[in-house]
Amino acid sequence: MEMSRRGVMALGAALAVGAGSGGLTACSAGAGSGAVGDPARGEISVWSWAGPAAEMRALVPQFNKLYPAIKVTVQDIGNPAIWDKITTSMAADGAGLADVLHIGVDYLPAYTDRFPGQLADLGGLGAARYRRAFADGLWETVSRDGSRVDALPWEANSGGFYYRRDIFEEAGVDADGLGTWDDVIEAGLKIKKKTGTHLLGIDKPASQPDSAGLFQLLLQLQGTMYFNLDGDIMVSSPEAVRAMTLVKRMNDAGLVNDISGGWNALISSIKSGTAAVLPWPTWFGGVIEETVPDEAGLWGVRLPPAVRRGGTNAATVNSTHLAISGTSRHQAAAWNFVEFVLTRPQVQVQIYRDKGIAPALLAAYEDSLFHQPSAFFGGAHKGEVFLDALKAPSPAFNYTSDYARALKAVTDAQTRVLLKGADPGTELRRAADQLAAQTARKVAR
Repeated sequence: MEMSRRGVMALGAALAVGAGSGGLTACSAGAGSGAVGDPARGEISVWSWAGPAAEMRALVPQFNKLYPAIKVTVQDIGNPAIWDKITTSMAADGAGLADVLHIGVDYLPAYTDRFPGQLADLGGLGAARYRRAFADGLWETVSRDGSRVDALPWEANSGGFYYRRDIFEEAGVDADGLGTWDDVIEAGLKIKKKTGTHLLGIDKPASQPDSAGLFQLLLQLQGTMYFNLDGDIMVSSPEAVRAMTLVKRMNDAGLVNDISGGWNALISSIKSGTAAVLPWPTWFGGVIEETVPDEAGLWGVRLPPAVRRGGTNAATVNSTHLAISGTSRHQAAAWNFVEFVLTRPQVQVQIYRDKGIAPALLAAYEDSLFHQPSAFFGGAHKGEVFLDALKAPSPAFNYTSDYARALKAVTDAQTRVLLKGADPGTELRRAADQLAAQTARKVAR
């Protein structure tokens, strides 16, 4: 079983700082006139990890039917090892860097800011024609100022709300009726009283870098993150205080189970049924099915409730992308591979069927695979649930090159709130000031 994708991306960041239906067709025009190398031949290397690497490797024979003279070697570097490997190569002016790089959303700005020129501008290779092809907000993530395109989106994970239907029913709570997180807290009190089950779990002492996942989800549901689009610090914003206050209220009410200890502790909590709700992204549904296959029909899935009445319940909480090395001698050939993998609906459907990697490519969701009821999740149309989120208006989130520092400051603040009863506003202002001192960024007022 793979480690938490979100977790390993965050861990890597900390280390670095310290067959479907129609739609778009790829490879129709080949690489743009500014491409480096022959678009129809060459040897290209691809760096990825685990499941995504296996899927790309399996696609090579199909790709070679179109481009028989392009030899593709896909390497599973491992995660988080890939982040350090990319960083080391970029710091050495691209020495040893693969032609195609699989990059997480929290890493992309760090690479572009710290190593300018180490990623090719895909706009010159033909990427601009796909501007409207992906889920809302993702184009602004890969093309921050509109002058260049640093990568193409692959995986897009929306915030999810997985829950134990049987526990909710025993407590007399209608999960579909939860409009806000205030409603969730009230439901949690009923669930705890009638069943003894905690509402959810959090790694309270922050034994892992991504322990503030719920806090971050609550922020993103309000359309904000740790930084605004100008790069100013937002961790003490009213939205952040509201999010941390909700987390504190859950904890003070005895609704939060401590799942410190990382991925194994989380999996153990699912097996033991200690939480009624798992507020995790799209990809986590497959983890639940794999972890407790005997609980088919006992689970449900929906989008998370809004933070405030009338607010949105849709947020693209993380994504991954394919980029091309700026020093590659085979950029044109590499672009044809990236285009093949990411812009053909039938290819993305195949990847989803094999590994559950949710496509950013909206045309992929025309396939019937995404519109089938899930027996495991009580007949819910899981694909349609998350498609609704991807179609909803969603802002781009600016992770910046200082995301790892922000993550550390926020998780430390959350630990003081959860374990010492500290005031959310005070702790988040302290975190913002600390971050400003470390980064020379302004605190948004």
